[in-house]
Amino acid sequence: MVRSEAELVTPNALPHPSRGSLRGLDWFIFFLADVQTGFGPFVAVYLTTQKWTQVEIGSILSIGSIIALIGQMPGGAIIDAAKSERLVAGLAIATIGCSALAYAAWPIFPVVAAAATLHAAASCVLGPAIAAISLGLVGPWAISERLGRNARFASLGNGVAAALMGTCGYLLSSRAVFLVAFVLAIPTLLALMRIREREVDAARAHGSVPSTAPSAKSTSSLVLLRQRPLLIFAGSILLLQLANASMLPIMAGIVTTRSSQWATVLIAACIIVPQAIVALTSPSVGRKAQAWGRRPLLLLGFGALAVRGIMFAVVRDPYLLVAVQVLDGVTAAVLSVLIPLVVADVAFGSGHFNLAQGVIGTATGIGASLSTVLAGYVSDKFGSSVAFAGLAIVAAVGLVVIWLAMPETRPLPQSRET
Repeated sequence: MVRSEAELVTPNALPHPSRGSLRGLDWFIFFLADVQTGFGPFVAVYLTTQKWTQVEIGSILSIGSIIALIGQMPGGAIIDAAKSERLVAGLAIATIGCSALAYAAWPIFPVVAAAATLHAAASCVLGPAIAAISLGLVGPWAISERLGRNARFASLGNGVAAALMGTCGYLLSSRAVFLVAFVLAIPTLLALMRIREREVDAARAHGSVPSTAPSAKSTSSLVLLRQRPLLIFAGSILLLQLANASMLPIMAGIVTTRSSQWATVLIAACIIVPQAIVALTSPSVGRKAQAWGRRPLLLLGFGALAVRGIMFAVVRDPYLLVAVQVLDGVTAAVLSVLIPLVVADVAFGSGHFNLAQGVIGTATGIGASLSTVLAGYVSDKFGSSVAFAGLAIVAAVGLVVIWLAMPETRPLPQSRET
């Protein structure tokens, strides 16, 4: 069993990263969120101003989605094989910066298609790289609180970047958004350089037992991929994304229909409210995950999603819909911390932590892709209330799977003294 080897780690082997490295990781995540925000909804807005057709814009968005989906597991495997996660992350940031510059400088289809491909491919390694650097710095016993801190800085970065880029797009032009993303790649790289290479233990970063543990060895990737907790968790996350991904887009259409004058402001509020909840509560989620275990918080996240779907089905006031988005913040805060944390629990000792992240990333992509198609079809045929009720049922099924089948993955406290 993989985790039995992880339990051989002694308290004396616990890492003690410097304040400079931890702060560097904070700001790296913050600025990376800034950079990535430029490739969100701003892409469609910018390409529309460049007289692109909806078919061409859809093609570019599809290219990015397909590459992001198929690149999850290879991206994780690359991080597992890398001797320097910092170097891989730095190259990915440079690639994304160049992609942003290409969007701004040459908005023609071949260039933008290549830029979208490079951006999606680079993004596939950045998520695993952040989790690997975090695990390599603080180790498995402190990773829950570290992931909570990561989620806080990512949320803050998203909020600040959305405001900054929205302002630049309004005052200057939509092209300025990508120039800002390119410029922000520079402080992102500088923050990455503050993380000291020697403090990122390669064995921990890849999910192996640290070299100080006796009988340290890795497990084959096939053994890891057959682990029941990983497969159950991947299925649960697929159900969560199947229920979650289309909720906000459908709700945005409803808000626009019922209150067109305030639609933009209301949708912005629906995005900001969950981000604020994540920023405020993620560190607490990390601490509670260590104190209570993983399953209670997973049940909370799935339960909040199911209730949110029901509320969207019955609430008619567009302003109350914004209040319902608090539940989205609860789910986002829980899952932003718990997804990499549960993967770290399951994969630790295997040497393939980042490949396991790729498995969950693939499940996430499949669930999100199916959600928008299926929920959109149901909404068109039977109405938005039926669609929301169906999404709530899917979330409830995920909750039942967690309740009945998902084991608790938190390492036992006594294992630290083994």
